[in-house]
Amino acid sequence: MAPSTPVRHAWRVLTGLLAITGVLFGINALGVYVYNASSWSPELALDLQGGTQIILQAQTTDGAAPDAEQLQQAVTIIRQRVDASGVGEADVATEGGRNIVVQIPGQADDATRERIQSSAQLQLRPVLFAGSPATTFVGEDGQSTPYPMPDPSLPATPTASPTNASDPAYITPALQAQFLAYDCANPPSNPAQAPTDQPLITCGLNDGQKYILGPVELDGTDITDATNGQEQNTGRWAVNLAFNDQGTQTFGEISQRLYGAQAPLNQFAFVLDGSVLSAPSMNGIILDGRPSITGSFTQESSKALADQLKYGALPLSFQVVSSDTVSATLGSQQLQVGFIAGLIGLGLVAIYSLIVYRALGTVIIASLAVMAVLTYLALCILAWRAGFRLSLAGVAGLIVTIGFTADSFIVYFERIRDELRDGKSITAAVEDGWSRAKRTIYISKSINVLAAVVLYILADATVKGFAFTLGLTTAIDVLIFILFTHPVMQLLARTRFFGSGHPLSGMDPNALGAVYRGRAQFRTPVADAGRAKRSRGEAARRQTIAERKQAELAAARGDSRSTKGGDD
Repeated sequence: MAPSTPVRHAWRVLTGLLAITGVLFGINALGVYVYNASSWSPELALDLQGGTQIILQAQTTDGAAPDAEQLQQAVTIIRQRVDASGVGEADVATEGGRNIVVQIPGQADDATRERIQSSAQLQLRPVLFAGSPATTFVGEDGQSTPYPMPDPSLPATPTASPTNASDPAYITPALQAQFLAYDCANPPSNPAQAPTDQPLITCGLNDGQKYILGPVELDGTDITDATNGQEQNTGRWAVNLAFNDQGTQTFGEISQRLYGAQAPLNQFAFVLDGSVLSAPSMNGIILDGRPSITGSFTQESSKALADQLKYGALPLSFQVVSSDTVSATLGSQQLQVGFIAGLIGLGLVAIYSLIVYRALGTVIIASLAVMAVLTYLALCILAWRAGFRLSLAGVAGLIVTIGFTADSFIVYFERIRDELRDGKSITAAVEDGWSRAKRTIYISKSINVLAAVVLYILADATVKGFAFTLGLTTAIDVLIFILFTHPVMQLLARTRFFGSGHPLSGMDPNALGAVYRGRAQFRTPVADAGRAKRSRGEAARRQTIAERKQAELAAARGDSRSTKGGDD
């Protein structure tokens, strides 16, 4: 005999769940053994494993303390930079009146440090002159000697007033001598604090090349977006910019002036923290405010430059005060306490389930075990692909979900029991109980997910881990409910132990207030008067207020008829 449709459906769903689990294992194994980027354990956040702490001190042009609004804006932009680098659970906060403390889980790589420490205003300046980074020259005797410091008597004022920011008239004899003596490794002053309306001598951030740059014509606030991508024709990696309306107009005027000029006067430089990020040449007139930067970029270097340009418009410049490795603020002991609390919660749920639902409690325990496996794999994959790190708040979200998950099973099992009290068979009670319970569970879980999303969007960064794990595990809970709990119940209902309503199965009609004898047939228990009394008591407790009133009215009518018959 071919198996019934519910049985075939149950086996298909369980096979699908097994395939999903296998795919998750395969994805994480690919990250571990092929890309060497994943791990078989979730990444921990700063509060559980320690990390890197960088303290930045705000610098203003007049030396005064910055206001709170400027610092908060800087915190927001630096946090965006850190998030763009793929680091999760980072903490960025103000300290005192002018410091910003950045804490990153684990060891920060050089690229992440560069994103954080390059935290001054982004400026766009035209290139007036570019030369070798050498700071020495060879004399007639063949000996290398440093370039002498500029003679104070050299003219420092242009002989003719510059007509635009690219005018070579800015290069005076004094400025040229300063350029020759400029040491990129040991600059005489902080270039990030140079006046915006004067030329600037500085060096490239990556190649160390020296530049003389004209006054600032645009700053980072004019850039609305910066992304990296490959050119369709050449396949080269490029950085694509987008300016606001004012920036579009100004950049269009700059492109008209620079296009066709001789090198290096056809170049403009993106300057961050006083150093040149990139100095591309102008290869066309761009009036739509959407230029692109090309060069010898890789995918990683183009993304890094795009992030720096996108999140470079800080209202202040910063100086790195310290960069240290810090120990875990909570440490392994608190992590162990969290896991112990989770195990205690699981144990209490298991004991309660076995006492109240007897053998049905094993279905709850098995469902929680499957959910734990899927959640663990999801956390490992998210750590690899999304930079998610498990914080103590996230552990709390996992523990809270245990109760929410058990609640789903209780709603389902109680619906099944209600159907059994109405006299339905075990298999019919499982199907009808599922039809009624799933609507209630879907509504309650959707509210949980909505609360987690709102909390993640509006809450502080320290609470986002709780909201994320709560939403993730709630979604997995619904998946387990559909792909594991119900199919298992469909199969168990057709076994001899559960299908016959064994007293230890948790689905005994006698103990639930109804004694099932056949299809829509009931009888009053005779052999066990004590069990029948308990069953009637259970049925009475399950009555609604309307049912109780109707029973009382029927009893009163029966007493009235009995009294009248006695008088006659």
